[in-house]
Amino acid sequence: MYLIDQDLARSHMDQRLAEAGRAARARRLVSARRWSRKAARASQRAVRANSAVW
Repeated sequence: MYLIDQDLARSHMDQRLAEAGRAARARRLVSARRWSRKAARASQRAVRANSAVW
């Protein structure tokens, strides 16, 4: 019985670790998209500022 409980606990822990890993990847992806949009806007502002100077 103890081994079954131990296997069950290990299985639940593995599932929680996998879920945490998926959540962390999702947060990194959202963050990367946000920074990408921010960089694109900054690039566009730089292009407009450069064209305004010339």
